[in-house]
Amino acid sequence: MTALLTALGGANMIYGSGMLELGVTFDYAQLLIDNEIARMVNKVVEGIPVTDETLAVDVIKEVGSSGEFITKEHTYKYFREQSQSKMIDRRMREAWLDKGGKDLTTRAYEEAIHILETHKPDPLPEGVQKKLREIVEEAEEEYGLKRK
Repeated sequence: MTALLTALGGANMIYGSGMLELGVTFDYAQLLIDNEIARMVNKVVEGIPVTDETLAVDVIKEVGSSGEFITKEHTYKYFREQSQSKMIDRRMREAWLDKGGKDLTTRAYEEAIHILETHKPDPLPEGVQKKLREIVEEAEEEYGLKRK
């Protein structure tokens, strides 16, 4: 709730993602949960586009008061733009239990482990690592942290 209110107030920086115990501890699973919250907050801040296409008045007229929208091309085209969470399981309880009944924290830890075990980052472009090393060494010297 704090993130949403500050974002709606115009804040555009997130601090503390993945931190626990007032920043003393960092947790990869918490980072994934916080990232999911930030994604949802961003979706609210962006708002819902209101156009002739997204309103789909023609589809509403076609379906009427006794029809359904599930089989309509418009629904298929736009339903994925709504909040689709990797972390939050929105199935009904029985279906959730049938699939193992894992809570948010368990799912986040499993995803964090999966990322750590399988992610292969792209290599840095030529010269970037050297430039980063120079920046670090310059800062170490400036703050008296130069290693011997």
